[in-house]
Amino acid sequence: MKKILITGAAGFLGSHLCDRFIKEGYHVIGMDNLITGDLKNIEHLFKLEQFEYYHHDVTTFVHVPGKLDYILHFASPASPIDYLKIPIQTLKVGALGTHNLLGLAKEKGARLLIASTSEVYGDPLVHPQTEEYYGNVNTIGPRGVYDEAKRFQESITMAYNRFHSLETRIVRIFNTYGPRMRLNDGRVIPAFMGQALRGEDLTVFGDGSQTRSFCYVDDQVEGIYRLLLSDYDLPVNIGNPHEITIRDFAEEIIKLTGTTQKVIYKDLPKDDPMQRQPDISKAKELLGWEPKVGREEGMRKTFEYFKTLSQEDLKRTAHRDFADRNRK
Repeated sequence: MKKILITGAAGFLGSHLCDRFIKEGYHVIGMDNLITGDLKNIEHLFKLEQFEYYHHDVTTFVHVPGKLDYILHFASPASPIDYLKIPIQTLKVGALGTHNLLGLAKEKGARLLIASTSEVYGDPLVHPQTEEYYGNVNTIGPRGVYDEAKRFQESITMAYNRFHSLETRIVRIFNTYGPRMRLNDGRVIPAFMGQALRGEDLTVFGDGSQTRSFCYVDDQVEGIYRLLLSDYDLPVNIGNPHEITIRDFAEEIIKLTGTTQKVIYKDLPKDDPMQRQPDISKAKELLGWEPKVGREEGMRKTFEYFKTLSQEDLKRTAHRDFADRNRK
């Protein structure tokens, strides 16, 4: 049985990856310090013999006994509210955490895949974004703690790949959504759906002309799975290229939820990317991958999940500061 370590295992995307690799017959070691993750996302796996969980912060030394075939490094705050609230931890997990896991992969002879992000492109001057684009990033802006953590993560990963001949993979993840997203994490989809469920008007920042491209979690996991098992070691965009403005997306959410709220507008946050659309030519060519789940189907599934949350969950997020909710 192949053994895989998944960091950030109790997070939104990490927990879905745990499910997928359990389904594929792997022995999965989930690791998380729960700074943004939630054990509820993986508690259904605790009864399985092929799953084990380590409560650990990867910015300190990481030890896993026995053999290890693969490592997926998904430990990181991934939403604006999180990485603006814990900027130092965000930088450390991208730098120290990645360094520790590269060392573990080298020791075990394991293949390491790191979760990078479309945020490495910053507020792009090239559209759609290809993997060859170097980005337009404000290194000292409030978003720089996340953007630069991921850019450094890519750099040190490629250094280990070239200097130590370590097998590495880099996925650049574009906006991903689905069940297990946190209602209060500041990203646009849970923010809009939380407002709709609470009967509040939907808040759009700027004039709403900024664009995003949303990929359903099942498609994202499939792309990551194929990349891990591929022979390609340079970055690959995994995302849905179907682009929509935030203004139009807010109207879609109102229609989906059957509510009567209106859209209200507030000032655009600093360094908010105006366009976000992946060029997925490499993923199509190298992995035979492209998204299958349309936005209407994916949003319906996601809304059904959010409707199952308790009223306490909704009330707890009602007065949170969502000033950055449309920034990702």
